[in-house]
Amino acid sequence: MSLSTQPYSGARDFYPEDKLIHNFIFNNIRKVIEKYGYEEYDGSILEPVELFLAKSSADLVNDQSYHFRDRGGRLVVMRPEVTPSVSRLVASRRYDLGFPLRWYSIADIWRYEDPNGEGLNQRWQLNVDNFGITNLAAEQELIQIAVNILKRFGAKQRMYTIKLNSRRLAEYLFKDYLGLDLTQTGSLVKLIDRVKELDFTTFAANVDVLVTPSQREAGLDSKILDLLRTTSLDTLPEAVKDCPYITEIKTLINMLEESKITNVVYDITLIRDFDYYSDMVFEIHDNEPKNKQAIFGGGRYDDLVGLFGVDDLPAAGFGMSDIDLQRFLSLHDLLPSLTTNTDLYVVTVGDVYNKALLVANELRDMGVAVALDTTLDVLEKQIENATKKKIKYILIVEDTESEDEHYKLKNLTTGEEESHGLARIVSIVKDYRQGL
Repeated sequence: MSLSTQPYSGARDFYPEDKLIHNFIFNNIRKVIEKYGYEEYDGSILEPVELFLAKSSADLVNDQSYHFRDRGGRLVVMRPEVTPSVSRLVASRRYDLGFPLRWYSIADIWRYEDPNGEGLNQRWQLNVDNFGITNLAAEQELIQIAVNILKRFGAKQRMYTIKLNSRRLAEYLFKDYLGLDLTQTGSLVKLIDRVKELDFTTFAANVDVLVTPSQREAGLDSKILDLLRTTSLDTLPEAVKDCPYITEIKTLINMLEESKITNVVYDITLIRDFDYYSDMVFEIHDNEPKNKQAIFGGGRYDDLVGLFGVDDLPAAGFGMSDIDLQRFLSLHDLLPSLTTNTDLYVVTVGDVYNKALLVANELRDMGVAVALDTTLDVLEKQIENATKKKIKYILIVEDTESEDEHYKLKNLTTGEEESHGLARIVSIVKDYRQGL
């Protein structure tokens, strides 16, 4: 029986051309984030399951995570997200770190979201978090970073929409305005988090189920549906217009506009079903109808660090999956055509391997990425190797005497062949690389 060439169900293989795009994306992201003073960290891919049961969501742990008992009998989980982990790291050195703290990570996470193995359960997620900032400057900075990441790749603000909400405002609307109890509020939050997956009839039927007969008789189900049709802060019911949480959202929108970020809207259906969110939440959505997934998502979580037995800290952050960003960039034609990091392929004609090796090393010293064909095969076969590797240029080293040490440089895309010294060859391939 032969072994399967397929990866583990839901996991991902990265061939060199895939990894090239992957590295291109995250290397550009790092350049943006580090300009804001954020430092990179990482944590363990395995965590005790109670870390996520405490504040993430029971559904995330029970239905969407890979968890098992290790040989010591401990129940562990492969991290399905990173916010609880970074909170643990910060809590561990709570009194030694300087605040405000700005950290980011690029971590592989695992979500068991597709039991049939038809999707990708493994993804790399960017996480950007700040700790110790009590005011809206925390959210403003995070959203600004997200916008500048997209800008780095050439995205325009007309391509996406930034959606805002406040968990405190949502709680006020559900409890104080609608009069729902704690259990009903929790059920409604989970239902709203699925609103884009359900048609109106199904959604309305679920709303009808969560209210009591007396509430239904008083028209509460209709009142809930009317509230969720709200499209802006200005169209909220008059009875809640004086709520201070509305003012906070308007203030953040104004702060973002002062930073020249003008594509921000209030979305009453934006809840983000993680129990640790305590106030502002936000997502960035593609305006392309083919892409229904959020690109970025995050918010404030002021009560998480204190769960580890230390003084609490205000905190805010966002996450972004490489899958979601790459889908956005592809749909908007913002990904470059990257095929290889190798600038030049050195091939040989005759018994000149030692000479070719010296040439290759000299080119490397001059800053060129060089692969040397060591097969000593016929020239046509060596060129075929370079073509399969999608290398644009080959340099031919022949068994000939040349006083000026010129070598044939062939462009495999156009078929053009010229003779140049090494300095000129370096200039040509570097100009091509910079133009990508």
